[in-house]
Amino acid sequence: MPDVIVIGAGLAGLRCAGLLSARGLDVVVLEAADAVGGRQRTDIVDGFRLDRGFQVLNPAYPALRRSVDLDALALGSFPVGVRVRTAEGMAELRHPLRYPQSIAASLRSGLVNTRDAVALARWATPALVHPLSRLARNDVAVREGWDAVGLRGPLRTAVLEPFLSGVLAESRGETSNTFARLLVRYFVLGCPGLPAQGIAAVPEQLAAHARTTGTDVRLSVRAGRITALGEQIRVEVSEGDSVSAARVVVAVGPDAVTDLTELARPATNGLQTWWFAAAEPPTASALLTVDGRGHGPVVNTVVMTHTVPSYAPAGRHLIAATCLLPRGGDPAEELEVRRHLSGIWGSDISEWELIRRDDITDALPAQPAPLGAARSPRYAERLYVAGDHRDTASIQGALASGERAAHAVLSDAGYSSSATPLRR
Repeated sequence: MPDVIVIGAGLAGLRCAGLLSARGLDVVVLEAADAVGGRQRTDIVDGFRLDRGFQVLNPAYPALRRSVDLDALALGSFPVGVRVRTAEGMAELRHPLRYPQSIAASLRSGLVNTRDAVALARWATPALVHPLSRLARNDVAVREGWDAVGLRGPLRTAVLEPFLSGVLAESRGETSNTFARLLVRYFVLGCPGLPAQGIAAVPEQLAAHARTTGTDVRLSVRAGRITALGEQIRVEVSEGDSVSAARVVVAVGPDAVTDLTELARPATNGLQTWWFAAAEPPTASALLTVDGRGHGPVVNTVVMTHTVPSYAPAGRHLIAATCLLPRGGDPAEELEVRRHLSGIWGSDISEWELIRRDDITDALPAQPAPLGAARSPRYAERLYVAGDHRDTASIQGALASGERAAHAVLSDAGYSSSATPLRR
């Protein structure tokens, strides 16, 4: 009988399993899908690498740096900035400290004025100098946070709102002001990018490490009813006999956690990604592009192959376009997406080939104000829960939650604590 069963081979589950098996526990991971990764999956389609929805990886995440060998991922880094389609044309705003030569162009863009720049600094600076606990005091929605510092001009309406709507998967400004500042801190400190082999390289590395330390990862095995039997917990599975262990960690996504526990279904936000192939790119820029004119449905678009050429076959380019996917609303259709993309890029895209459309209903857990403390992994006697819906809606949150669950299991099992301080 194994010591621990981990249900779910996403980032939280794999990180938890790897830490437990490294301490000598006998760990079995049950994963319903045919590969590890959860929401971090990559498919090869006609020679193109398509992640399950547009994603980025920020090497500034503390839990990521603790968990994986970043050098082995061969990250391609996006430029730290954004291109904005305006009524007058295309403008670029870049990180002023990393690209000081871009400051003059930013000022000429009409998107930045002194009042907005001061207000943005007033809003963002505390995230760079204060701990999360202090930032979270008197938390409000991000729209209220911007109002409070006087950020109301085009830097907000044409840049920050469209940019963050794609990051947060919502456009109403309801997300926690503290969480938005936390993400901006990571953007300032890191250079987000993608592994050469796709976002799936992250869970694959975690799985390889877990297997090396003794974890048994079983794919295409769907966990069912969980029953406590004295000092054991039994997990029924879709195929074969049930599996029992001394402890169980439920590390599934927000869409599946209610199938295995009595927890309420976490609220989530959805995203839709369109993947297009083209012989010629619409721009030489690798910057993420947004529409500052308030048009939709596309919230951002980018030429992936300018940052990660391995995402497309030689001589071809891959363009991603992301839209919000409102729960209960109508998803964007190809005709309107193409029309909007043509307006953003200012070019004819009729020859672009649609490779795939990804509708990710539960792309991210919703993160409304006030931002609460990370939830305890302890759910019941010998039963634990992990995932980004228990922490923050990010890769950082998923990994940190997996770590927290592993430390709880070790502590309850009587192992001496060797916990690394965990930061959100």
